[in-house]
Amino acid sequence: MTDQTDTDHEAAQRRLLRRNRRLATGLLLFAASLFVALRFVPEPGFWTLLLRAASEAAIVGALADWFAVTALFRRPLGLPIPHTAIIPSSKDRIGDGLGSFVERNFLEPSLVVAKLRSVDPAARLVRWLNAPGTAEALAARLVATLPGVIRSIEDRELRDFFGRALGEQLRGTEVAPVIGKVLGVLVASGQHQPLLERAVAWALDLVDRNQGRLEAMVGQRSGWWIPKAIDRRVARSLSSGAHDYLKELLDPASPMRIRMELAIEDLARDLQDDPDTRAQVEAAKARLLDQPEIQAWLGGLWDEVRRITLHDLERPDGRTREALVTGLGSLGSALEADPAMRARLNASVERLALDLIAPWRRGIGRFIAEVVHGWDARTVSDRIETAVGSDLQYVRISGTIVAALVGSTLFLATRLIE
Repeated sequence: MTDQTDTDHEAAQRRLLRRNRRLATGLLLFAASLFVALRFVPEPGFWTLLLRAASEAAIVGALADWFAVTALFRRPLGLPIPHTAIIPSSKDRIGDGLGSFVERNFLEPSLVVAKLRSVDPAARLVRWLNAPGTAEALAARLVATLPGVIRSIEDRELRDFFGRALGEQLRGTEVAPVIGKVLGVLVASGQHQPLLERAVAWALDLVDRNQGRLEAMVGQRSGWWIPKAIDRRVARSLSSGAHDYLKELLDPASPMRIRMELAIEDLARDLQDDPDTRAQVEAAKARLLDQPEIQAWLGGLWDEVRRITLHDLERPDGRTREALVTGLGSLGSALEADPAMRARLNASVERLALDLIAPWRRGIGRFIAEVVHGWDARTVSDRIETAVGSDLQYVRISGTIVAALVGSTLFLATRLIE
């Protein structure tokens, strides 16, 4: 779209240049025709002589300005006249000057900072995010773009890298304080109660469903001389004891349940504050991450995340779209209500701009100069003439008119003196 706009703008400039050039040349031809026609007027009177003087001066002025304008871009009539074709012959000097001009007048850090502060990027971002439909449109654009991006990164090396990076991140992260903090929050809010009861209910169901297996295990471990009836009784006693213990844990008022909850509270504190407990958890985490099954699971986690994300993005009511809309709207509201955050955002933008400009400022100037050096002389001349040539044709037009007025004035002055 931008390239098309630039092409249309250049085409419009060329049309304007051709129009003004025809107009300036037309005035020259008109003055010349008028001068020639008036030379053949027999016994010319005052007005004829006045027009002849005006047309003669107009021809001189028009030719002089034509020569001056043409000499900027090429040799007039192709003649090797000194100090003509100024722009093509000075191409490299123009490139150096342009690069230096941009470097000193556009990339000066103080100018960049002043411009950014006058623009106030954070305020503009807030207005844009809070504009009706912006969050939805941006979320829709991201949702439409993300599937293609995600599908393009199926490389196995990336998959393996994701697994290794996640494993290294887990190894380098101390999980005990995090677990302790989460457990402490659950205990403080009472949300651990349903989890505990569900775990106990699961354990009860496990004991009930594995009664036969428990009897077999007791029989395998008892002596050959012990009767099977005794083995079954021992197994039933163990099962009954475990069942009663778990049933008691389901009662919030039982001493066993109270001791269990106190133990959970102690565990939450120890996970955050006790070095030995934290060391034990970290050691268990390291052993777990060393298991081949866990490493394979981490390696395949990218595929699962990718599959879930793509499935959600394909749904019109997907959570990703909703989360993006909500997040963008919340970001706009939060920035609008927090002047300090906007100030920090503006400061970050300024630092980023200066960090980008500082090392590249001189390089950008050299790059501009090198680009101009690489152009051929005809290209430079054509581009500059396209950009400013239409205005220079007005110099020819005004020069023709002014010269005609000067010629008329001199003629009148001469007549008055005579």
